[in-house]
Amino acid sequence: MVLHAENLGVLCYPPVFHTLRQPTPPFIMTPLVVTRPLELERGERQLWFGEPPRGLILRGSDVYLIPLSLLCAGFAVFWETSVLRENAPAFFALWGIPFVLLGVYITIGRFFADAWRRSRTSYALTTERVIIRTGASIKSLSLRTLADVTLTERPDGRGTITFGPTPYLSTMYAGMRWPGRAQPPMFELIPDARQVDAQIRKAQQMTGGVP
Repeated sequence: MVLHAENLGVLCYPPVFHTLRQPTPPFIMTPLVVTRPLELERGERQLWFGEPPRGLILRGSDVYLIPLSLLCAGFAVFWETSVLRENAPAFFALWGIPFVLLGVYITIGRFFADAWRRSRTSYALTTERVIIRTGASIKSLSLRTLADVTLTERPDGRGTITFGPTPYLSTMYAGMRWPGRAQPPMFELIPDARQVDAQIRKAQQMTGGVP
């Protein structure tokens, strides 16, 4: 189903026609079909739309995160079973429960939490800004003031474009969300990442922002 602005009464993504002319460089116009289109400012145009991969995925950081999580979860389970077997005071049994739950999350649960978050996430690049939508939350970054744009590319062409400073731990624990630890905004594991990165930089030049 293709949503047209004239039917919605709002400014949204350009309509998709059956016959498309060759786009004029430097931008590649990506047709977009969504159930809830983003409202754009007057005169603003969509240049690109994408989504992170769906389902469960493994990342480079899992090379050490998986053994570490198994070690932590194993110790928590050992503690809890030892306390229950020795009939220790209830306080010690209760003390171990949060650590067991944490061990289950970092070992298994984080993969499903990450997949659920990505299933609700989409990205867009317009002539004025970068847009990241996760569920009902929409983060908008102006191209005029966007300074740090970092591309991390895989051999298959997929990659992550990070906006703003990248803390060391955000790379070390990629895909794992913790309360109180904010992740920098990013286009995560998108196809043709280098091409999208070039589009972002060209759009910045067009707006007079930081190249």
